Amino acid sequence: MGDILSQSEIDALLSALSDGQVDAEEMRSTDTTKKVRVYDFKRPNKFSKDQIHSLQNIYENYCRALTNFLSGNLHSAIESKVLSIEQITYDEFIRSLPSPTVIGIFTLEPLEGTVLMEVSPSLAFTIVDRILGGQGQGAEKNRDLTEIEKTLVEHRLTHMINLTEEAWGEVYELKPQFIAMEPNPQFVQIVAPNEMVILITIEVTVGDTVGMIEVCLPYLVLEPILEKLSTYFLFSTKAKVSSPEQIAAIRRKIEWAKVDVVAFLGHSEILVRDLLELAVGDVIPLRQSLAEPLPIYVGKYMKFKSNPGLNGEHLAVQITEVVEEGREEDGE
Repeated sequence: MGDILSQSEIDALLSALSDGQVDAEEMRSTDTTKKVRVYDFKRPNKFSKDQIHSLQNIYENYCRALTNFLSGNLHSAIESKVLSIEQITYDEFIRSLPSPTVIGIFTLEPLEGTVLMEVSPSLAFTIVDRILGGQGQGAEKNRDLTEIEKTLVEHRLTHMINLTEEAWGEVYELKPQFIAMEPNPQFVQIVAPNEMVILITIEVTVGDTVGMIEVCLPYLVLEPILEKLSTYFLFSTKAKVSSPEQIAAIRRKIEWAKVDVVAFLGHSEILVRDLLELAVGDVIPLRQSLAEPLPIYVGKYMKFKSNPGLNGEHLAVQITEVVEEGREEDGE
C-alpha cells in the first residue's frame, strides 16, 4: 500500500497542478506499469530451482567420469561440460533431433519408465574414427551407421549410460539398464508428446571436434525422487564434516605425495653487458654471508633454515631451524 498524504500535502499537490508545475498526464503514467511474468500453462514448470541445481551437480560429476572413460578408450584429449539444463516438452525434444542420430534407450531401476541419451552424429562418427585408428574425423555428411559402426558405438554408448550410476550415487542408488539403440527419433515414444522432460545438454570435445550428448529425463520418471533432489541440493551447499576415518585416509595419501625441497644458495644482480661477457672461470659473488643460514623451501613456502655441507660425496644441508609458519617468499 502506498503512503497516505496529509491534508497539507494534498493542498500543495492541487496547487502545483493548477499552476502547471506538475503535468497531470505524467502523473497518470507514473507507476501504472506492473511487472508481469509470462507463464505458459501448456508448459508448466515441474522442477524447482533446487532440483535443477542438484541435477547440475549430478551431471557435472557425470562429465568427469565421462571424460576419464573416453580419454582412456579413445586415447585422446577429451573435454566435457554441462552446457544447459532446461524443462521442455517431450515433443520439442524429439523435434530438435537430427535423423539419423544415435539414441540410447534405457531404464534407471528401480524407477519406472524409460529415459534417453542422444549422441550427436558428429560425436558418434568421431568416436568410430578414433577406435579404428583415425585422427577423430567425423563424417562429411550425416548418414546411417554401418553394422560394424553400430556395434562399436553401441558398446561405448552402453558404458556411457552405465556411468549414470556413479554420477547419481550420492543422491539415489540407480541401476541403468540398456535396452536398445535407435537412429530415428520418430520411432522413440517414451512418454506423451506434451509431457514435461528435463533436458541436460553436454558438450564433448574430442581433439578438434565438438559434439553433443543430450540426456532426456521425463518428469514422470523422476517424480518419486524429486524430494531427494531437493534434499541433496540443501546438504551439498553446506560444509561437509569429514569423519576421523576420512581424515586418516587423506593423511595417508598425503604422506606419500612427492614435494620439491629446494635449498636456496643465494642471488645476485649483474648488468646485461656483464652477463653477455660471462665466461668459464668467472666468479659471481652472491648476497649471502657464509654465516647466514640457507633457507629451505618446500614447494613455494620456506619451512626450514640450514647450514650447507657434505654428506659423503654429496652436497647436503643440515637443518638448524624450523620455520613454524610456512610463508611464501621470492628468495630475496
